[in-house]
Amino acid sequence: MSHELDPLPYDYDALEPHISEQVLTWHHDTHHQGYVNGLNNAEETLAENREDHEFGSTPSALGNVSHNGSGHYLHTLFWNNMSPNGGGEPEGELRDRIEEDFGSYEAWKGEFEAAAGAAGGWALLVYDPVSKQLRNLKVDKHDQGALWGAHPILALDVWEHSYYHDYGPARGDFIQAFFEVIDWDDVAENYQNTVSNHE
Repeated sequence: MSHELDPLPYDYDALEPHISEQVLTWHHDTHHQGYVNGLNNAEETLAENREDHEFGSTPSALGNVSHNGSGHYLHTLFWNNMSPNGGGEPEGELRDRIEEDFGSYEAWKGEFEAAAGAAGGWALLVYDPVSKQLRNLKVDKHDQGALWGAHPILALDVWEHSYYHDYGPARGDFIQAFFEVIDWDDVAENYQNTVSNHE
């Protein structure tokens, strides 16, 4: 299976002034494309190793599948989680679930911001089908700190390439800007689809 990079669901300048056209161009066309390429290369190596029954490079390729695959999947979620018409706060069943699992929207947001401020990769809002609840996760790189079985429904990329050109070292300002472009309809759809498959 060959993976491909989907185009952004909006124009490169659509999220300005919160995220610049230059950052989206670099981030999508260079960084995300790199993860897609890395995933394809790793899978090709694994297929060749299976065919040849030579597994010396298999451990490295398996690690590359995890790293690049997670990078590809999380970036795809990240792009779709944002919209030029985003912002505001969640409503309906998602809002109710956030309040049930975190106590309030403000408590969820504060915890998510803390995760984003400390992460070496991503802050994620996930649905955990084992405990049947929403959780925030602090993920380093793309896959360190993940929770087995949990399904991300909201992803914030806090690698430096996602914000440094626009915000310099002020990651907190970028985190606040992210809330101005969150597409809560997309997050709610992700939540509904995940819950319907597990409850």
